[in-house]
Amino acid sequence: MSGRAERYDVVVVGARVAGAATAMLLARAGLRVLVLDRGRPGADTVSTHALMRAGVLQLHRWGLLPRLQAAGTPPVRRTVFHYESGEVARITLKPSAGVDALYAPRRTVLDRLLVEAAVEAGAEVRFGVRVTDLLVERGRVTGVAGLHDGRPVRVRAGLTVGADGIRSVVAARAGAATRWRGSAHGSILYAYADGLPTDGYEWFYGDRAAAGFIPTNDGQVCVFGGADGARVGALAGDPLARLRQLVAVAAPTAAPRLAQARFTGRARSFPGLAGYLRQAHGRGWALVGDAGYFKDPLSTHGMSDALRDAELLAVAVLAGLGEGAGADSALDGYEQERDRLSRGLIAATERLAGYGWRESELRRDLLCLSSAMSDEVEALLRLDDRPWPWRREAQSRPEAAAQPVPRPTLSINAG
Repeated sequence: MSGRAERYDVVVVGARVAGAATAMLLARAGLRVLVLDRGRPGADTVSTHALMRAGVLQLHRWGLLPRLQAAGTPPVRRTVFHYESGEVARITLKPSAGVDALYAPRRTVLDRLLVEAAVEAGAEVRFGVRVTDLLVERGRVTGVAGLHDGRPVRVRAGLTVGADGIRSVVAARAGAATRWRGSAHGSILYAYADGLPTDGYEWFYGDRAAAGFIPTNDGQVCVFGGADGARVGALAGDPLARLRQLVAVAAPTAAPRLAQARFTGRARSFPGLAGYLRQAHGRGWALVGDAGYFKDPLSTHGMSDALRDAELLAVAVLAGLGEGAGADSALDGYEQERDRLSRGLIAATERLAGYGWRESELRRDLLCLSSAMSDEVEALLRLDDRPWPWRREAQSRPEAAAQPVPRPTLSINAG
């Protein structure tokens, strides 16, 4: 790439779950899509791993679930809730809409899978490109500027999509307003363990602390512990020792199991961040994933939200192809639907993230979270009422679901 501006229908900043999925869907629909990411291919990232039903449903609908399974991601067919009172609630997943199990892939697996699918669909993906600014003409975003190996990069596009996470350059440069900001948040530590038996997804809620056992790739279990930041900061020892202490508080009955397991690497941490809901779009730009919406990771719903919003945005882009009020109105619809489906998740997560629960309130909030997740699944299934190009492809060739639907290249007028 050089200083001369290249031209695309859509430029996506960020090649993680939200960005790669958005690029894949738009490329399958025939748009010319470029994805730019500042990192390197296959790099890991901080993550809660667990996909909920909505996330698995999306991968199934797009024909990508067999790839996730082939990568050795173990199926999870039960969720177990452990309460401070000692009560244990086991919920077996009921097969529905093509989903008979949940999955918790490592990000080195899921992100790569989605990037590969985007490339197969016709999108271009370039790593090592740091986007530093937006191109703007007459008040409308018309692309991005950045650096690659110290050389300037300029890309013009009808739509610029920010999928660049909580510190989104696109959101900052576009001046995206914050519609809502939370106040409660906790600090999380996690690591991977060998030799830890689990009964599916296991969630533990103890004395102002939480923990989880999440089966993931290579026979390992992601073990996390969380509490408010001050409490985590007051724990003694190295990060793995502090993680064991958190698990002992949140899950005293599970601590012996963990003591018999072996951690395979260092513990990773997330110090906590208040949730937010940002303006989802403006003239020539849109946000998806954590760039537009973030809530405390205790919900373990971030990846599922990212996949959901990728399709909601793609639907809006196709509905609004053209120029002027039509495109803006369609993106208004994206923002409204994103916000509608997120409100229940946000409210329940905000209460959970305060770590000040009584057990009766905790159960209520978990039911609210479950209800919001069910609403999300129903909304995604309703999208099948229209034959979107990526849906047709997944149905006709589930083993591949990769080639773009034959149709003329479409353009979004940036004027």
